[in-house]
Amino acid sequence: MQRDGATTSLWQHNVSDHNAGGATLPGTVDVLIVGGGITGLATALLLQQSGKQCLVAEAHTLCYGTTGGTTAHLNTFFDTTYDMVESDFGEEGARLLHTAARSALDLVKRNIAEFGIDCGHSDRDGYVYAQTEKQEQQLDKTFQSSVNAGAEVEYTDTIPVPLPFRKAIVYRRQAQFHPTRYVLALAKAFESLGGRIVQGCRVQDFESEGDLLHVNTSFTRITARWLIWATHIPPGINLLHFRNAPYRSYAIAAKLSDEAAYPEGLAYDLYDPYHYYRTQEVDGERYLIAGGEDHKTAHETNTEGCFAKLEAHVRNHFPVAEVAFRWSSQYFEPSDGLPYIGHLPGNPDNVLVATGYSGNGMTYSHIAAMTLSDLIVKGESGYAKLLAPGRVKPVAGFMDFVKENADVVAQFVGKRLKASTLKELADLAPGEGRLVKYEGTSIALYKDAGGKLYALNPVCTHAKCVVDWNSAERSWDCPCHGARYDVNGDVLTGPARKNLEPIDLEELDS
Repeated sequence: MQRDGATTSLWQHNVSDHNAGGATLPGTVDVLIVGGGITGLATALLLQQSGKQCLVAEAHTLCYGTTGGTTAHLNTFFDTTYDMVESDFGEEGARLLHTAARSALDLVKRNIAEFGIDCGHSDRDGYVYAQTEKQEQQLDKTFQSSVNAGAEVEYTDTIPVPLPFRKAIVYRRQAQFHPTRYVLALAKAFESLGGRIVQGCRVQDFESEGDLLHVNTSFTRITARWLIWATHIPPGINLLHFRNAPYRSYAIAAKLSDEAAYPEGLAYDLYDPYHYYRTQEVDGERYLIAGGEDHKTAHETNTEGCFAKLEAHVRNHFPVAEVAFRWSSQYFEPSDGLPYIGHLPGNPDNVLVATGYSGNGMTYSHIAAMTLSDLIVKGESGYAKLLAPGRVKPVAGFMDFVKENADVVAQFVGKRLKASTLKELADLAPGEGRLVKYEGTSIALYKDAGGKLYALNPVCTHAKCVVDWNSAERSWDCPCHGARYDVNGDVLTGPARKNLEPIDLEELDS
């Protein structure tokens, strides 16, 4: 299975890309869902079951983005703890969020049962533990607010991982699964109900005409009554890009030398960034999955070092025989702790979005599916007000800020450079990328294993920030809003729609 990086996740192993149906696309649909990850497919299936005619358009292949790079925890608690939610949104808001989470996990189980999905799903307890006195105080606040929210939580004297701790709590009825096998099964169920999926189709823009949206794609023009951006972050430039910070997170799947050392529950420490652990059996093989070392996208130069730190941490506590897989993925951290699910501000009423999942995308994807499908089918949702993107109000000078952000980088002055000159400027090792200066201008330069150079204009096509090299995933990443590009400049991750501008390298023969 393809994914938006050079590393291979456990969820890609022995899983083929989805083989969508015929290439002929409908000219008109009720709902066009943009994005073929877990949010897009879960939402599409609910809408198709409700009688809506839906089309899922994916720019690459299903599960290409973060769905293929998750660690696949299904939780009723979140990175934004219930005491934080209670403080900002009230106790009623915290209770509503927990109700939504519980319903989301139940929806996953219902889909698995209804469609006979073999995805290694199992219920697990989730343990959160404190290792310092300060963390104990935070844990007590988290516990009380979780009780207030209605969570099934209690103190415990044990945790499922061999790490020292001072105090711990356990959330009952959490879960885990194999995410890509789950999503591919949703895709088949969706298609069996008459839904359509098109891969390799980039949605570009749209015009609004009354209740209809005329959507331009890289394939054809489609008319839809509703448009849902299930793309992790919506494209273009809008307010949500300045209320969501892109982050990278790292994960490994390890084989242990002692079968008894595999944890039976989910476990999370309270450091920032925190570490988390669980076990998953795939095709008869068990793996310890561990994650952490998060940082803002393109704000860490040594991304390979993040993997090294995570592996060293795991080896210090578990009998690791082999690290079978390692991968990183992207998520977006919302400014006030809750995702933005509903009407996309600044757009027609029939344009919806789901973004800002923090590190809890597997649960929030199904909260989004329920919320968005209810908004379209019923005209309302019990979760809509709490999660409404419109709760974010434009700040004074917002449009001036956008314009300034777009104008700070000068236009690139040339498209053809002498490769011989660049080789002198950048003595790159094979597989290395670097920003180099050429006559006062920055160039994104990469050398492949065979010594071939790839040169790009490093100005991100989204909001004109300058990209930086991600050595772990061999990609050019934008530090502003998280757009990512491969070494050819092709978009890997939105919100960018356009590729980086290539620079032709020509040797002087005379």
